[in-house]
Amino acid sequence: MGGMGMITYIARRVLYSIVLLIGVSIIGFAVIQLPPGDYLTMYTMELRARGDKSALQHLEELKIRYGLDRPMHEQYWIWITHFVRGDFGRSFKYELSVRELVGQRLALTVALTLATMLLTWVIAIPIGIYSATHQYSLADQVFTTISFIGLGTPGFLLALILLFISAFYFGQSIGGLFSAEFVDAPWTLARFIDLLRHLWVPALITGVSGTASLIRIMRANLLDTLGQPFVLAARAKGLKERVVILKHAVRIAINPLISIMGMSLPDIISGAALVSIVLNLPTAGPLFLEALRYQDMFLAGTFLMFLTIMLVIGNLLADIALAWVDPRIRYD
Repeated sequence: MGGMGMITYIARRVLYSIVLLIGVSIIGFAVIQLPPGDYLTMYTMELRARGDKSALQHLEELKIRYGLDRPMHEQYWIWITHFVRGDFGRSFKYELSVRELVGQRLALTVALTLATMLLTWVIAIPIGIYSATHQYSLADQVFTTISFIGLGTPGFLLALILLFISAFYFGQSIGGLFSAEFVDAPWTLARFIDLLRHLWVPALITGVSGTASLIRIMRANLLDTLGQPFVLAARAKGLKERVVILKHAVRIAINPLISIMGMSLPDIISGAALVSIVLNLPTAGPLFLEALRYQDMFLAGTFLMFLTIMLVIGNLLADIALAWVDPRIRYD
């Protein structure tokens, strides 16, 4: 299939993605409002108990501005039409624009997610290849055991253990993404380098389970591929074993992992949320949980939409990469 087929395929996937985003926005907006009351209702009761009439008048103005006194479908329409124009509303709990709260946290979440995926692939693929090509060796047994332990170890538990070890034995903390002097500093090259120095620890912790899973998948896929006729034919031609494995077998065995890459984004983000709470990371997860807890509808809805957009983009890129790597895949 030529370039036109790829363009048609991408256009069709983008159309599906838009439909998916609309569906997620409707369901997400409804679910966030399912519990009785909202943050403004609770805050109004608190202000009435204190007799603060000026603040009550301000809350009434906010309700009218964002249509919170209207039916749910009208509230949704007001929110989504403003959202597509870049107006994400106001966080009632933090009394700030959602745009101000979301911007840097989403950027740091993306950085952590990409770092986690990079570490996961860099570690898992070579180990999976080595285990498959040295089946039942001592190293294979060791890697298999470590993989099973990694699959059963929650990221937040590992974070707690490492926090205790670093504080009790080394007298320092591994929490946060910046040193004290860079926490509230503007972005500079020095702050970016400081972020990279701190980013690998939470990325490694978050990626433990995913790395263990990819090692097992890569090992199993490669073992299955090595027994295929085209691999035997390549060996019969006298090609070096390294060429047979890396150029022929790995290229086919890695295809399922590319598909998994797009689907792994939600697992990384949800796992990173708990790790972020333990390590006190300024990412989207903790703030999203706070928004859901207090029914801060505009903040929670914005996070939900952006996380869904990240998932959709991840799946789209994974599908394109899979079609590019394996020419046998048709754009149907």
